[in-house]
Amino acid sequence: MKLKFSIMATFTLFLVFSWPGTARAQDVLPFPPTPSASEAGLTMQTSTYNKRVDTDRLAKDAPNILIILIDDAGPATPSTYGGEINTPNLSRVADQGISYNRFHSTAMCSPTRASILTGRNHTAVANGQIAELANDWDGFSGTIPKTSATVAEVLKAYGYNTSAFGKWHNTPAELTTSKGPFDYWPTGYGFEYFYGFLAGEASQYEPHMVRNTTVVDHPHTTQGHDYYHLTEDITEDAIKWLREQQAFSPDKPFFMYWAPGAIHGPHHVVKE
Repeated sequence: MKLKFSIMATFTLFLVFSWPGTARAQDVLPFPPTPSASEAGLTMQTSTYNKRVDTDRLAKDAPNILIILIDDAGPATPSTYGGEINTPNLSRVADQGISYNRFHSTAMCSPTRASILTGRNHTAVANGQIAELANDWDGFSGTIPKTSATVAEVLKAYGYNTSAFGKWHNTPAELTTSKGPFDYWPTGYGFEYFYGFLAGEASQYEPHMVRNTTVVDHPHTTQGHDYYHLTEDITEDAIKWLREQQAFSPDKPFFMYWAPGAIHGPHHVVKE
């Protein structure tokens, strides 16, 4: 697994990313379909059948890509960057890569996410404020326009498997019912798989969970424990997705967007 690491704050603490730098550029996505390699004659006997081969647009060493997005934690909080909260696991990951000390932050949920997912200014992708306050002003409608592709859409077109877990918060509240419309849910923005919650926050013990476009009941326990906690749930689901991705598509790289509900409120921490 090839990954590059960087830190973003004040709203977003941790961002892990890398790009398939050797992939050939394309002006228009999605790519046009591969033409048939067969030639039809008047009969089967006079026809020539050849299975079409899609163009491989990724380098053989295209990296796996993981974005970890943590809410409401500035760079001065973890011990990784001199803070008072002991974060050895964060330090272990950061030590494998590089860290940046200059960045731009929107300092709010939905704008931060829209900027990361599209690489554009938050108002340029209609997320000038949180999704619950979406309105009809330009730059504030709360729906990322389809003219602004997300990183998941681009990478999927190039051949990546894509997934998102945890907090979404880029769909206006009136569009998040169980009857959709689903165009502005994660699966409508290039993520082949989604397991998490659509709103700005959720109970860590009894969250309102969605799998792809279906509202699901959360488990009452998590693996190995007699309690349920959202962070552990999406962690186990992400691990399962990774194992299946490696088993069924070992020739494909993956892109995962992992955004837990913590440490955003409500502050629910298991007793242990």
